[in-house]
Amino acid sequence: MLSTFLRQKLARAKYKLLADGTYFGEVSGVAGVWANARTLEVCRDELREVLEEWVLLKVRNRKDIPGLKISFDRRRAASHA
Repeated sequence: MLSTFLRQKLARAKYKLLADGTYFGEVSGVAGVWANARTLEVCRDELREVLEEWVLLKVRNRKDIPGLKISFDRRRAASHA
């Protein structure tokens, strides 16, 4: 579920070669998820990391993530701790 969400979002990412020779990438519809790097490969890697961190921040703050449903059963989690 999470891997699919990340893969789908990153498949729609947009990349640009900037005038300074670096690459800029962003995920449309996900505010604040962008990366800038010297190579396209590094830009893609950084963008994936930023998107993963964005998801973790949303989960930690119990915010909805459009297109991703995550539910936690606190009783079940407590019994496995």
